Parts: sequence; structure tokens; C-alpha cells
Amino acid sequence: MAITLGANQYGKAEVRLVTVRREGPVHHLKDLTVSTSLRGRLTATHLTGDNADVVATDTQKNTVYAFAKEHPVGEIEDFALRLGRHFVDGFDAITGARVLVDEHAWDRIAVDGAPHEHSFSRAGDERRTTAVTVYGDRAWVVSGLTGLTVLKSTGSEFHGFPRDRYTTLAETTDRILATAVTARWRYVSGRHDWHKCFTEVRRVLLETFATKHSLSLQQTLYAMGEAVLRAREEIAEIRLSLPNKHHFLVDLSPFGLTNDNEVFYAADRPYGLIEGTVLRDDAEDAGQAWHTLPAF
Repeated sequence: MAITLGANQYGKAEVRLVTVRREGPVHHLKDLTVSTSLRGRLTATHLTGDNADVVATDTQKNTVYAFAKEHPVGEIEDFALRLGRHFVDGFDAITGARVLVDEHAWDRIAVDGAPHEHSFSRAGDERRTTAVTVYGDRAWVVSGLTGLTVLKSTGSEFHGFPRDRYTTLAETTDRILATAVTARWRYVSGRHDWHKCFTEVRRVLLETFATKHSLSLQQTLYAMGEAVLRAREEIAEIRLSLPNKHHFLVDLSPFGLTNDNEVFYAADRPYGLIEGTVLRDDAEDAGQAWHTLPAF
């Protein structure tokens, strides 16, 4: 029996990067978390400890900071593409790179009704994301968002599901539907208007969630994905992960009170987790786009 080295990669995880771009008294803030992973001819370092082909993870970290100074960061997709291409083209032993970037949003603080020039407040848990994979002369871009928490207080039902002796959940034709959206969409090959596409995808996701009368969270997931693909031709597929943030009606009858869908208990866990992919049937092959990325 032979024992061999399988697939492997290494890199620097969660490099925290904040840049301030100054336009006179007006400052523009960029807050990113960047992770790099490299692949290539790395057998020697695993088997013998020969590091001749190992680009130190500290070097990868330093490159992130240097690139942020040498050129404006711009859109996170472009920044990740520049980093990935640098590692693949700059080191003979490195044949592939994956760069993950999360962007943390900040809002300008309003002072006397006007946005302040250089003071900000964190916009919440929502993050814009991208995962860029560079392999040889090819590149794949998977962008998305996570932590987009939404709720509708009606317009949602859940009934008609199988019942057995372990089923206690009551059927309902009027319930709260809440989730924290994680979405990742794969772009077709080429350069795109990343900012415009992100803004439009986010808008479509929100509008579809709000307006689609839901008979199940699965139905809502598909409707959201379908709406995105119909709105943005540069997207080949979208993957969605929707945890069901359960809101259970509180039984107020022991207190002689009725509860007409007004008082709820917001459960933390356990929760339902609904995940799925919506894609074009003629989409180009995904290639390395999802390689080593979590399914959702």
C-alpha cells in the first residue's frame, strides 16, 4: 500500500485591512477581511520540509497591505483578481490562488441632517463578499452577501406537510417569516460592473422576499434566485442559504388572553436551514469557481 499527498493549499487567513481615501476634508472608508490560499508544486515542503517553493504566509499578508497602498482598492472583485494574478504570475511554483474578501459596511454619521465628512457608524452584520480563483490563465469570480437579516410579519404560510407520531408543529396560513440571507452568485467569464451588479442583486433579493407570498421557505428561495437570474444576465448561477428564524406564537390562554398573531417568541435555536442552487440550464461550466468553497 502506497501513501501519497493529496490535494492541499495554504495561505493567510483573515487579514484585516482598513483604508482611508482622502478627498480634501471628505474621507472614504474601506474595511475588508482578506484571506489568501495558494496551490501548486508543494510536495517537497510536505514530504521533506524543503521550503524553496513556499511563499510565506507573512509575505501574502504584506502583499495585501502593499497592494492597498500602491493602487486604490476599488471594488473587492478587482482587488481580489489583482492579488490572485500576482501570486500565480509572480511565482513559478504557484499554479493557483484563491482570494476571499469580505467587505464590512460603514455609514456616515448624520450631523444636523447632513452626512459627516469623516465619522462613521457600523452598518450592522451584513457583509459583501467575493471569492476569486485564479488558475493558470483563467479566473473565476463568485460574489455575494451574508448576514442580510429580513422579516415579513405576514404573507407566509406553511401547511400540507406529512404528519407522523413525532409531528407536533401546527399548520398555519399566517406566520412571521424571517431569515438571514447568505447568497453567492457565480459570474460568467469576463469583467463586469461589480458594484452595479451587487446593488441590483441585493435589491432584487429584498424585493422578492417582501412581495412573494410564501407557502414555504424553499419556494421563497427559488423565487429569489430565479428573479436574480432574470434580472442579471452576467450571473450564471446563485446559491442561497436561508436559516429559518422561527417566531412561535405565545400561548396566552393561561392568562385569559387571546393572541391574534401579535405576541411571538423569537427562537434562537434549533432552526430550520434551507439551502439551494438556482442556475441557467445553458450556463458555462463552473470550472474551478467553487473549488474548496463551502457549498453555501
